[in-house]
Amino acid sequence: MIQRIDLRGRTLTRRDLLAVLPRAEVGVDEALAAVTPIVADVRHRGAAALREIAERFDGVRPDILRVPAEALAQALESLAAPVRAGLEEAIVRVRTVHTAQVPPEHVTELAPGAVVRQRYVPVERVGLYAPGGLAVYPSSVIMNVVAAQAAGVAGIALASPPQKDHGGLPHPTILAACALLGVEEVYAVGGAQAVAMFAYGAVGSEPGDGETLCEPVDVITGPGNVYVAAAKRLVRGVVGIDAEAGPTEIAVLADDTADAGHVALDLVSQAEHDPMAASVLVTPSEALASAVEERLVELTSATKHSARVATALGGPQSAIVLVDDVEQGVQVVDAYGAEHLELQTADAAANADRIRNAGAIFVGPWAPVSLGDYMAGSNHVLPTGGTARYASALSVLSFLKSVQVIEYTRDALADLADRIVAVADDEDLPAHGEAVRGRFA
Repeated sequence: MIQRIDLRGRTLTRRDLLAVLPRAEVGVDEALAAVTPIVADVRHRGAAALREIAERFDGVRPDILRVPAEALAQALESLAAPVRAGLEEAIVRVRTVHTAQVPPEHVTELAPGAVVRQRYVPVERVGLYAPGGLAVYPSSVIMNVVAAQAAGVAGIALASPPQKDHGGLPHPTILAACALLGVEEVYAVGGAQAVAMFAYGAVGSEPGDGETLCEPVDVITGPGNVYVAAAKRLVRGVVGIDAEAGPTEIAVLADDTADAGHVALDLVSQAEHDPMAASVLVTPSEALASAVEERLVELTSATKHSARVATALGGPQSAIVLVDDVEQGVQVVDAYGAEHLELQTADAAANADRIRNAGAIFVGPWAPVSLGDYMAGSNHVLPTGGTARYASALSVLSFLKSVQVIEYTRDALADLADRIVAVADDEDLPAHGEAVRGRFA
């Protein structure tokens, strides 16, 4: 069901590890060829293109692209009480964590009268994407919206694919989550076309209408399939993006103290996202590896999305990796840079502090990835495909930009004038020096 990779007795460089560890083939370069004409079409024809593309890919032609307020209210009214309670608890916890992330203004006084301030300013308008393919993700609505709200973003728009079974509107649970969060600008638009609409704006709220449907945004965030990732790459630079999210992944570093059942459950829970999802176990314990393999067979045959899970676990992106010891295991998972990393070892907390590359780290047997997906308070929009080497989880910082404010008095500038002139002349930029010297002529 799942391949084994044996690294025991081998001394591997970082380059060697990157070559041998399993990884999903994302194919963003190939997807670019498909999404480039879609993005161009939306940019030039607006709402007309959005309707035609929805009919082609979503199997429904939305009569109304912007979700009416009454549809949002009705979705919330119809939401099952236990689901509403769960979403409300998630909102409280995620908001508490993200509000604490807002950085304070920094003021540095370098000398009397020489002050540099750094303040953090939210972008004006954001476009958030909530997928609606194999599964529906109201939790992703919460993760994106709460982070933007905590950052102080004034203009928040959200898009999710139109659903044939719901009259061309996004899934009702998506709409209910928007209503809970007070998001009023919601669009029945999916995939690469949603990214294009946010990046360039769109006209034509109704067929033949020249009015503005959606204004352009400054930043686009949210998970999606390979076509969403390709569209983000295409518009990056026109707008800011969070990341080119690839297939979801979990890595579990576990020793012989771990419960094989817990490990197997967590690997299966990640595999049910997508046939391309990656589930990786790194362990020095061959006995644990064998026990996990046995449990995977049992769990996969019994779970609802059995075929999807079996495809993901049997793909080249998933594996059980055998290592000499936990020390080598730490090196392996750090090279892998997992989106989600679980540490189920005897000294899990200490090992967590040694990990540099991971989107989110789940410490110990009572912190499964499912906790982070919903109610840990952390954000589940995380870097994938090894990009955790340089990228971070979605946070308030994704929606903030820093602005430096420089305030110098006459005396403070005078103290530096000669040195500024000397450096400017050395760079053969004499007008720079004159701009300072001229103030004291």
